[in-house]
Amino acid sequence: MFEAAEVGHRVSKAAYEKQEPEVRAGLLEVQRGLAQSQRAVVVLVGGAEGAGKEETVGLLLEWMDARGIETHPLWEVSDEERERPRFWRFWRVLPPKGKIAILFGSWYSEPIIDRVFDRINELEFERELRRMADFEQMLTNEGVLVLKFWLHLAKGAQKKKLKEMKQDPRLRWRVSKDTWRFFKDYDAFRAVSERALQLTSTGYAPWTIVDALDQHYRNLTVTKTLLHAIRECLAEQAAGAPAAADPPATATLPTRREGNIIRELDLAKKLADREYDRVLGEYQAELGRLARKLHDSQRSMILVFEGPDAAGKGGVIRRLTAAVDPRLYRMTSVAAPSDEERAHPYLWRFWRDLPRHGHITIYDRSWYGRVLVERIEGFCAPEDWRRAYSEINAFEEQLTDFGTVVLKFWLAIGPDEQFKRFKHRQGKPRQVGRLRGRGGGHGGAYQHG
Repeated sequence: MFEAAEVGHRVSKAAYEKQEPEVRAGLLEVQRGLAQSQRAVVVLVGGAEGAGKEETVGLLLEWMDARGIETHPLWEVSDEERERPRFWRFWRVLPPKGKIAILFGSWYSEPIIDRVFDRINELEFERELRRMADFEQMLTNEGVLVLKFWLHLAKGAQKKKLKEMKQDPRLRWRVSKDTWRFFKDYDAFRAVSERALQLTSTGYAPWTIVDALDQHYRNLTVTKTLLHAIRECLAEQAAGAPAAADPPATATLPTRREGNIIRELDLAKKLADREYDRVLGEYQAELGRLARKLHDSQRSMILVFEGPDAAGKGGVIRRLTAAVDPRLYRMTSVAAPSDEERAHPYLWRFWRDLPRHGHITIYDRSWYGRVLVERIEGFCAPEDWRRAYSEINAFEEQLTDFGTVVLKFWLAIGPDEQFKRFKHRQGKPRQVGRLRGRGGGHGGAYQHG
């Protein structure tokens, strides 16, 4: 796979200087178009040490309007990042619509290094690669253009380049002991990296392998590829995307089937007031103790509460939080997405609230809104909520793989009781907002089943 990037591609200085103005003008043009679009761009810059990754990122910032670009060097993992699932740090740096994010390093770096040094086995490595490919597919489905560049150097060329950098006072700081240690394992890095690129170069997020021996060729290859991809992306949106003012399409729901677990619930179950008062205090005391134990063991927890309005989600959460040290939990009430949240993939706002070690995040409504309210009210297209099931499963798998305890509660209520509670809320100022659909559609008196 890398052989094609070792043939010694070159571009003369004269040819480079002739093409540069046109490419720079084109990049600025598509960047202006991107700023007015419903698309975002993520650019991954990876590859061999000494291949010019730093220079390439600097060139993009020079040739384009830096105000529309966010650059994120993803080097060492911080303590804050270490306390969340691995992809938390990548979700946090995703650009909003109309912007470009350049990731210097990416979600590929850590698994490749871990595989080279046998910290993970082949099965674990391939599992990570599948997870990355699924992540990139989701980003693409959410309107993010993912461009991946691998700057390659043959072994002899890399050794020569590193020696030249070591002799240059301006660059010698970039050649560390780790750089030479990695170079000693060049063959292993090449084999593992090639495997990673083979399994993750897809139609929606292909890899562009760049012969980085000649800087002129490298620069033009990266910038021309970026220019063409954004131009094509904007053309596709102009040809097929609906106008922003169009109402959302209403999803066609499947026919109800027998055996629905919610419809089969016994909604007549009751607990006597005296018994409730007796056991509530006991459970709350135990809950407070266990929350402290969770903190001491450095485990995190997520509690999800879903269900129709008036089912009692708020009441349950209040009784839970009354028992837990306020320093240990965070409450997140999910309403209609803000402008900032709408500018990102829909799971973005949930990833950013994940708890750190020893803490609890409580979601009053959650990511299931995509397959519940958004589906029923037609706020997303059928293809969006259909793919969301697998995306949600993948999200929760990452949480549990990391060791986060995930508990999900569905509070059910019958239509007669729900109507009775709505009537009871009328005339109570503190309850009126809940009857008016304060969540902008993320609530509603809907019944599932």
